[in-house]
Amino acid sequence: KVVKAFCHEQAAERDFDAFNEHLFEVSQKANMYGNILMPVLMNIGNLLYVIVALAGGLLLALGTPNVSLSGMALSIAVVVPFLNMTKQFCGQIGQISMQINAVVMGLAGADRIFALIDEAPEADEGYVTLVNTKYDESGHLVECAERTTDWAWKHPHHDGTVTYTPLAGDVRMEHVDFGYSPDHQVLYDVSVYAKPGQKVAFVGATGAGKTTITNLINRFYDIADGKIRYDGINVNKICKGDLRRSLGVVLQDVNLFTGTVMDNIRYGKLDATDEECMAAARLAGADDFICRLPDGYQTMLTGNGSQLSQGQRQLISIARAAVADPPAMILDEATSSIDTRTEAIVQRGMDALMTGRTTFVIAHRLSTVRNSDVIICLDHGHVIERGNHDELIAKKGYYYQLYTGAFELE
Repeated sequence: KVVKAFCHEQAAERDFDAFNEHLFEVSQKANMYGNILMPVLMNIGNLLYVIVALAGGLLLALGTPNVSLSGMALSIAVVVPFLNMTKQFCGQIGQISMQINAVVMGLAGADRIFALIDEAPEADEGYVTLVNTKYDESGHLVECAERTTDWAWKHPHHDGTVTYTPLAGDVRMEHVDFGYSPDHQVLYDVSVYAKPGQKVAFVGATGAGKTTITNLINRFYDIADGKIRYDGINVNKICKGDLRRSLGVVLQDVNLFTGTVMDNIRYGKLDATDEECMAAARLAGADDFICRLPDGYQTMLTGNGSQLSQGQRQLISIARAAVADPPAMILDEATSSIDTRTEAIVQRGMDALMTGRTTFVIAHRLSTVRNSDVIICLDHGHVIERGNHDELIAKKGYYYQLYTGAFELE
């Protein structure tokens, strides 16, 4: 679809033809060498048989004495078995040549397997875990097995004691430098402070580093320099699974699984009841269209939800985040695929979802950014402005130019 939309057919064909031609040449050589090998070896065997027969006949004719420990004279009884052994020996070489192709392919496959096995596993030296807690009669925070609305970071110490830090959603990045590869730096001395319950919006052109910052909070990558603290705890000390469980993420691309709408919403919290899933859908504004589907919440989705519009799929992903009920949220272009009318519905659901949660919003539509507590403007990995909407408008800088349409985001 994309190739056709951009009339890119001829260029795509040229690219394909180049790959196809290269594959053809390599396959031709492989088949040529593979098929030449066996006839060559077999004919060398036949030639060897003739040479041994001629040499044996000549030695017999000349009456040449046999060079052996037994001192037995060279006779036809020695030459004929030698000829048979020559034939057998050459036959085995021919058999090996037939299997060389399979052996080489096996070695190539083994190379790939060993390369995968030798990959260094993702390091997770975190020891701080996320646990459910409640307050006992004396007002102390204690760990409990059942699911509660109170979460805490469990911090074991060397002396065997354990402290619990209530999960608030205080996220701080201090002087962070980062690059996906050592020779290409993406972020330069970035500091971001999000107090519990604050909505922080990132604004900037494509490639400014907005998504990179949210990836670092999730710890999909480790930073080169600086600190990222979550409720005062360095994220390197938090187990990755627990860190990611505390963050709800709604991305631009939605992945739906083959199954019912209910199952797809429940993916956010696998032990959620049907009522919790429906409440999450109502919060996200998805309940309205789900009820109009042929079988409502029991409608089967196939092929990544191809029977739903992009906006409807996005609403389901927001409902997933709502049912997970995380204390912190990351919304990466979550309303980019939604029309303006649906956006108003989604915005109401997201506002309800963001109440009392620390939220990081990446948006190109400035209407979704306006009501943020803090707006951070990024340009090529540098923070160039920060403040709320009114403060940044008063500054008449980068954000003011964006908001008034002096220039558009890429």
